[in-house]
Amino acid sequence: MLKKDLILKSPVSQTLGIENVKDGRFGAVISRAGVGKTSFLVQIAITQLLRNEKILHISLVEPIEKINLRYNDGYANLIDSIGYVDPQKAVRLWEDVCTNKVGISYNESTFDTEKVRDYLKSFKKADLTLPSIIIMDGLNFDKDVSGTLEKLDHLSRDFSIFIWFSIKSHREEKLCDDGYPIQLETYKDLFDKAIFLNPVEDKIEAVILKDGTRTDQIFKLDSATMMIAEKE
Repeated sequence: MLKKDLILKSPVSQTLGIENVKDGRFGAVISRAGVGKTSFLVQIAITQLLRNEKILHISLVEPIEKINLRYNDGYANLIDSIGYVDPQKAVRLWEDVCTNKVGISYNESTFDTEKVRDYLKSFKKADLTLPSIIIMDGLNFDKDVSGTLEKLDHLSRDFSIFIWFSIKSHREEKLCDDGYPIQLETYKDLFDKAIFLNPVEDKIEAVILKDGTRTDQIFKLDSATMMIAEKE
C-alpha cells in the first residue's frame, strides 16, 4: 500500500504519468544550473524503483556518495509528501527497493559509451534483469554530442532501455521558435520526452515540451522538495 501511495504522489506520476516514463528511447529534463534537473531525474528513478524495476544512474558531475545522498533526500521528500508514515516501515521499504539502483560516476575524460555497453552485457551474461531506464546526468550539451547520442541511441535500441538526460540551459539564451532551449533544438528528433523546469517566484514551473500530443502543459513544483506544489 505504501508503494502505491508513493507512486501516486510522485511528481513524475502527476506530470509525465507513469506509463510515459519509459515510452520511447530518449527523455530530457532541462533547466538552468541549480534549478532541479538532477532532483527531478532522481524522482523519475525512485518511481521506477518503487515499481520494482532496476535503474542505472550515470553521473559525469558528481561522486557516488553525492548521488546516494540525492536518492535518500528524494525518497524522504516523497515520504513526507503523503503525511505520516511509520518511520520503520519507510526505512524497510527503501532498503528493499534501493538494491535495484546502481550508480556509476565518470567525468568527461573517463566516460565511454562502450563501458556502459559492456556493463549491460554483463547483466545479460549473468542472466540478470536489465535496468528499465538509465539516468544520464551531466553530459555537456553545449558541445557537439551527436556522436555520443548516436552510440547511446544504438545502446537504447539494443537493450530496450529508455535513457533520461539532464540538459543545462542558460539564463541569457532565448528559447527557439518552437519553445525549445537551443541545447535540445539540435537533437529534438531523437527525444521522445522533454520537460523544462523554469523558476517562477518561489515555485518551479514544470513545462511539458515534448510527450506525444501532451505539450505545453504546466505543473507547479515546490522548489525545495520537487513535489507538486499545493494549490493556493
